Amino acid sequence: MKKYNFSAGPSILPEFTVKKTAEAILNLDGIGLSLMEISHRSKEFDAVIKQATERMKEILSVPEGYSVLFLQGGASLQFSMVPCNFLNTKAAYVDTGVWASKAIKEAKLYGEVNVIASSAGSNYDRIPTNYAIPGDADYLHITTNNTIYGTELKKDIDSPVPLIADASSDILSRPMDVSKYALIYAGAQKNIGPSGVVVVILKNSLLEKVKRPMPTMFNYKVHVENESLYNTPSCVGIYACLQTLIWLKDLGGLKAMHKLNLEKAGLLYDEIERNRYFVSSVANTDDRSIMNVTFIMKPEYKELEPKFQEFASSRGMIGLKGHRSVGGFRASIYNAMPFEGVKALVDAMKEFENQV
Repeated sequence: MKKYNFSAGPSILPEFTVKKTAEAILNLDGIGLSLMEISHRSKEFDAVIKQATERMKEILSVPEGYSVLFLQGGASLQFSMVPCNFLNTKAAYVDTGVWASKAIKEAKLYGEVNVIASSAGSNYDRIPTNYAIPGDADYLHITTNNTIYGTELKKDIDSPVPLIADASSDILSRPMDVSKYALIYAGAQKNIGPSGVVVVILKNSLLEKVKRPMPTMFNYKVHVENESLYNTPSCVGIYACLQTLIWLKDLGGLKAMHKLNLEKAGLLYDEIERNRYFVSSVANTDDRSIMNVTFIMKPEYKELEPKFQEFASSRGMIGLKGHRSVGGFRASIYNAMPFEGVKALVDAMKEFENQV
């Protein structure tokens, strides 16, 4: 039986990435050594990380004056690194979910944090609007996609202060105007590669704005100067990221990927709206994520949720259970999820409706 991985992360990877990485783990480019055992200072890995950096710049159209880093610690470490490097006196944050609130908690260790908007009062079922960005803030921090709640900010906003984005779960899903951002960070395990790598894209002119002493590993300038090689990086993870970037370019780049993602999400949301059992957990259609589709059983059918979970699993749908904060179901349909996978889920929903 064909299985489809709808897990929120670590999540599905392109078959191309899995195959190429598996081959390299056995024998990297025919050199007789495994990718897992080569030195990160070797010419072979130097070529890998340079290619990955250039591919990321090319696909995202990263402007001159920006650096691309492949670091460790995941997006969670960036919650601390960002304020350590950029928060002098006050920072502004938009609270749209668990990960945004965790970023806020870490930032408070470094200075004043002004939460200028939050949707916590409605269990993060929407993206806040109509908020004012303070002109004296050192930066504004946003989370572009909220995996748990199924909401997404689908456009690059204008900010009068440096804009910093956690784009972990929707990076590479659509074109982005990188020039609008001071820094973008993204854990790899959604749309780029396996867990263990975080991509950071930052504007070099903003480095060293803060003069506080900081641990060497927290200092972005150190990582820029050492081209992501200050310490031993995740060699296997970065190689896998490179393969995904090659796959993405061959597919047609971000415009083609965005078109496919809209088609996948549209198919699934249409079925949720049509099916008598289900309802989206995000009422505002403009805020519905195209990466993480969250839905629940209508109140009168709530008791059928375990039955549908079992039904879908029996038909090869893996990782559909919703986060405990929302309940119901969550279909993470990242870049690597094929249209056929979403169609298989929709077919299972229709079959369930007809049988129960």
